Amino acid sequence: MTIVLPILLPMGMGALSLLLWKRPLAQRVLAVVSCAALVGVNAWLLMDVQQVGVRVVQIGNWPAPFGISLVVDVLSALLLLTVAVIALVVTLYGQVGIDEGRVRSGYYPLLHFLLMGVNGALSTGDLFNLYVWFEVLLMASFVLIALGGGRENIEGAVKYVVLNLLASTLFLSGVGLLYNLAGTLNMADLARQLPTLQAPNQVTLVAILFLIAFGIKAAAFPLFFWLPASYHTPPVTVTALFSGLLTKVGVYALLRTFTLLFVQDVAFTHTVLLVMAGATMVSGVLGAAAQTDFRRLLSFHIISQIGYPLMGLGLFTQASLAAAIYFLVHVMLAKTALFLVAGMVERLQGTFDLKKLGGLYTRRLDVAVLFLLPALSLAGLPPLSGFFAKLGLVKAGLAQGQGVLVFVSLAVSLMTLYSMTKVWNEAFWKESPAQLMPTRSLSPWLWLPTAALVLLSLWIGLLPGPLFALANQAAELLLHPELYVRAVLGGVP
Repeated sequence: MTIVLPILLPMGMGALSLLLWKRPLAQRVLAVVSCAALVGVNAWLLMDVQQVGVRVVQIGNWPAPFGISLVVDVLSALLLLTVAVIALVVTLYGQVGIDEGRVRSGYYPLLHFLLMGVNGALSTGDLFNLYVWFEVLLMASFVLIALGGGRENIEGAVKYVVLNLLASTLFLSGVGLLYNLAGTLNMADLARQLPTLQAPNQVTLVAILFLIAFGIKAAAFPLFFWLPASYHTPPVTVTALFSGLLTKVGVYALLRTFTLLFVQDVAFTHTVLLVMAGATMVSGVLGAAAQTDFRRLLSFHIISQIGYPLMGLGLFTQASLAAAIYFLVHVMLAKTALFLVAGMVERLQGTFDLKKLGGLYTRRLDVAVLFLLPALSLAGLPPLSGFFAKLGLVKAGLAQGQGVLVFVSLAVSLMTLYSMTKVWNEAFWKESPAQLMPTRSLSPWLWLPTAALVLLSLWIGLLPGPLFALANQAAELLLHPELYVRAVLGGVP
């Protein structure tokens, strides 16, 4: 029953936070304790899955495919642990980064329900329940963006929810069509039945529907513009959490469905994925290069970096999938850290406008280092984690004869370095504008969690072996779906 805890724990803490509505301090403490417990539970779950194999729970003891299945393999467990770590870091940061007004308006119950939705999406073995969990996290994230009631918040929330509702509509349409074709929505049962259907073109059509729906949620090309239009509107604590979690759940859904279900027409579907990957990389990095607002620049980089795991999925080899999974963990950590640093910069100098910043290298060398390490990692410089992730993808791409896409990925890395250099020059290296003075001191609640996350990102780069071993194990399971199917339909407890 351990695999139920990542869902039950945030659900219970969210309900308890509602009971503590008028006690904001108690909510803050409860959130830290809850996220720390979630890290422990998910770490244990990862070790268990790594040793024992795919873990399955049939809710209510209804056998698959008739009941609700929760399934956790190495990929799910690894992402569950990464989510918990990010949630803990952001919650510690939020002790100062979230104002009392938002706490009293329901920030912490929404945080817990968002985590419940994310963990449910990573754990479910049923497509309809995947839709349900997507809606849970969509509702929680929508309110988190709108929280505060300012015009900018409401506009950002509306842009965010409209495109995501379109994705949800396409997702639900695909679910209905798939049920009509196969008579089941259990993913293990679908993996067994789809290859036997005498309607390959219809299955491919449904695959494209899912590709568009999950592509929107992952902020992939061409329907990514909701992200930079909304992610800069909430407090940076919320944006950091979103950057680490939300689009990555969309990528996870693509990884799961396009290795387990939609593998009958790989020559077409995965070629489309490769085209999307290249276009996502290029459009995101060009958007970032044009920005002068710290948060909007980082928001466009979320889009750009999504192209790399899509590249690994499109190549569809064990090496490419392992590199994609390693990259996913790397970018979740690095991107969250960069948004947290952006919040520290704003706290010190009162603005996110790069043109109005400067002088932080001499005033706060510690903050400069905390920016520089994940920024260089994002650009793929050795010996940081981004280098090993991109090296794995480049090698896999060359092995598959995808020289053009490899060139695009390397060019995008150079453009990423350019935009990170622009931030460094504007915010840290140049002299501070004469009229701009530091506005507030920097609390340890901001500095210490960010430093811990940066060190973790640094560690997986300096010692990439353990994470790559996990990624390889996860990739092997993705390429051998019969192990997943046997675990779910064969009655594995």
